[in-house]
Amino acid sequence: MSLIKKQVSPFNVQAYQNGDFSPVTEKDLQGHWSVFVFYPADFTFVCPTELGDLADHYDEFKNVNCEVYSISTDSHFVHKQWHEQSDTIAKIKYPMLADPAAKLAQDFEVLVEADWQALRGSFIINPEGVIVAYEVNDMGIGRNATELLRKVKAAQFVAEHGDQVCPANWQPGAETLKPSFDLIGKI
Repeated sequence: MSLIKKQVSPFNVQAYQNGDFSPVTEKDLQGHWSVFVFYPADFTFVCPTELGDLADHYDEFKNVNCEVYSISTDSHFVHKQWHEQSDTIAKIKYPMLADPAAKLAQDFEVLVEADWQALRGSFIINPEGVIVAYEVNDMGIGRNATELLRKVKAAQFVAEHGDQVCPANWQPGAETLKPSFDLIGKI
């Protein structure tokens, strides 16, 4: 069963952001686009490369009204310690959500129960709290923040222009398609 068009279930977790702890709930997703980026664990190897890449592009996400949330089954205390110990993680300004009970990882179907860690799941959530795109990678396969940002922009375009769709490698300003009978077999 696909998670596309699934409303994000109620949740309440702690986040570490900018030196503080704060609660984050599903209500915090309302009114803006959101990206949930699940990763296996703090103090690991591929994870900081991905989270650092997101940190490097964070302003670009914010410029398109999209908040980034990284999520692992570590506690918010561990997120704080990692932020203080790693130069790469110290760059992060977005909320790092703590999911030690794995409720979010289970709800988004990325939990590997035997390891109590999340697969590398990236979820794009619209301002109404509905999942519109996602991709899940195995633990050893890193992701690309630039491609995730491109997908956010494409999802925003499609939401705004319901009669048009974005072809492969679409970038803002590029040509889109208007599905019609006349296009069948012409592309």
